[in-house]
Amino acid sequence: MRPVWRVADVRAAEKALMASLPAGTLMQRAAAGLARRCALLLADRGGVYAAPVLLLVGSGDNGGDALYAGARLARRGAAVSALLLTPGRAHAEGLAALRAAGGRIVDRPPSVVDLVLDGIVGIGGQGGLRETAEQLAASLLRHHGRDGGRATVVAVDVPSGVAVDTGAVPLTASGRPNAVRADVTVAFGALKPALAVGPAAALAGEVELVDIGLQPWLRGSPALHVVEGSDVADWWPRLGPASEKYSRGVVGVATGSATYPGAAALSVGGALAGPTGLVRYAGGARDEVVREHPSVIATGRVVDAGRVQAWVCGSGLGTDEQAAAELRAVLAAPVPVVLDADALTLLVDGSLADQLRRRDAPIVVTPHDREFTRLCGEEPGTDRVAATLRLAAWMNAVVLLKGDRTVIGTPDGRAYVNPTGTAALATGGTGDVLAGLLGSLLAAGLRAERAAAAAAYLHGLAGREAARGGPVTAPDVVAALRPVLARLP
Repeated sequence: MRPVWRVADVRAAEKALMASLPAGTLMQRAAAGLARRCALLLADRGGVYAAPVLLLVGSGDNGGDALYAGARLARRGAAVSALLLTPGRAHAEGLAALRAAGGRIVDRPPSVVDLVLDGIVGIGGQGGLRETAEQLAASLLRHHGRDGGRATVVAVDVPSGVAVDTGAVPLTASGRPNAVRADVTVAFGALKPALAVGPAAALAGEVELVDIGLQPWLRGSPALHVVEGSDVADWWPRLGPASEKYSRGVVGVATGSATYPGAAALSVGGALAGPTGLVRYAGGARDEVVREHPSVIATGRVVDAGRVQAWVCGSGLGTDEQAAAELRAVLAAPVPVVLDADALTLLVDGSLADQLRRRDAPIVVTPHDREFTRLCGEEPGTDRVAATLRLAAWMNAVVLLKGDRTVIGTPDGRAYVNPTGTAALATGGTGDVLAGLLGSLLAAGLRAERAAAAAAYLHGLAGREAARGGPVTAPDVVAALRPVLARLP
């Protein structure tokens, strides 16, 4: 997993590291990594020599990084122009280096630009872009390079204007993001939350982390961790010569109803794609489930289902008294449970919420934003990590807050974010598939937070796989899970 650090921790680490180095060394390291990535991008557009490059330069060290990187590109023959947003406050040494390398200062963007370097504001910026900077950011989409293609935008450390510690993005009066939209962000020393969570992550584009020697100086705990494919592969249960269906784990699925049989079929499909050896279904859609999945053992009620190592409950269950009784039976079982959809609506009932908090076995809840609001009485807001952790502590459960960058929070304050999300999954029934897969991972013995992180990661990959064939439906995601899981080592 890749750690993500808050601004205060990064600032403290930078201060400690700079005290051990000659003056300016840290900025030169950052500029070297930034110039290298820019040169690689320019190589794909005809080469560095004579490439028109525009630097958008603010008043802080972020602007200094851009100026020094521009100087390196100018020494390789690029035609580098710098537009100073606050001319009297630009980084003096960086500006001198750019001029010495042949770069020039301009008062308006050139007509042809291959690459734009966003050095307006860095991790110290707050409240979005000022008016002039916002106008420049909006105009970036209109710039074109020598090949006629849109200019490539590279953000220095973070896209200017984003809320770095939360990933929130302020909006203009017309509703546009008041921040730079980058194709690539070159981050220095550590990932910041805005590069991993919230709407800011979508503005960062592809993120490259440049090592400037900061890691040994970072203290305390990261704000969160980004889950990687290697983590999922390490956690995945391994089969051995003695493996059989019961030793692999049995997952119970209490979802669907006569009204919503599809929810049952989809959640069972997600569970069957996972690593467990057997699925037991309990609910009003048993005939439909067995017809679609003949390997499933199906009954009408949770109490008749037999032994399982984990339960999935909620998708399409309904919210009447019979559904509440089934949820009570699931919560009474001393095994891990996944609660989704209707189960979350039922939890607004105080008695069920009390039963939930009294449980000793692990719990994972999987709300989207509207379900989060029903549970908490307020929306997640701009800080999705903090909101997830508050709900996790209150419910004494692992919370998987669904979204473009799904956040997983634990009751003891650890947070994880999934990088594989896709808008293709914003369609009915895909959450049912996720819940089933998550239950299968719990039944196979994964810890609750690992099961949640792995399920979100694989579900996102399956959504991307399915989207290659056009618009995505939930059955497409079930089908795509199989090739995705087959690629696990």
